[in-house]
Amino acid sequence: MTGDEIFKLFAYLLPAVVTGAVAFYFFRLHTNNEEGRRRYLLHKDSQKNTLPIRLQAYERMALFLERIAIPSLVVRVKPKSSDKVDYENLLIKSIENEFEHNLSQQVYLSDECWNVIKAAKSATIQAIRSAGMSESDSADKLREDILNNSMDKQSPSSTALSYVKKEVGELW
Repeated sequence: MTGDEIFKLFAYLLPAVVTGAVAFYFFRLHTNNEEGRRRYLLHKDSQKNTLPIRLQAYERMALFLERIAIPSLVVRVKPKSSDKVDYENLLIKSIENEFEHNLSQQVYLSDECWNVIKAAKSATIQAIRSAGMSESDSADKLREDILNNSMDKQSPSSTALSYVKKEVGELW
């Protein structure tokens, strides 16, 4: 083969190679776009099914946080006797029961949100235990001490509830 024949062969092959490369590029771009579209539609469809469940989980955790807020807890859970230790244990047991009842909701919440809720529960229990160490001698006096201690500062439940509301707002 002479140089002239090689040049003619190259001249015929070059447009075919360029056309093949351009076709490959556009075909690949199209398949990637279709894959992304399918993934988006699948995600959108799953969101349509899971969003109501997730919102229900956030609602239940908001209710949990409202129920363990110290003022509502102390009003809702009345002492069964005048013994302050029994009442302290009754309050803590009530919080633990509420928490266990809603334990499965963690599946639908972010890890950070779940940790904030657990921290609020622990802080509320700690506040009750701290008030239980006071000089009060009856359950009614303990109730009063718990309420007085909670008046001065923002409750852990309200802080966690603010976080839950913020996270729900991000779902939209």
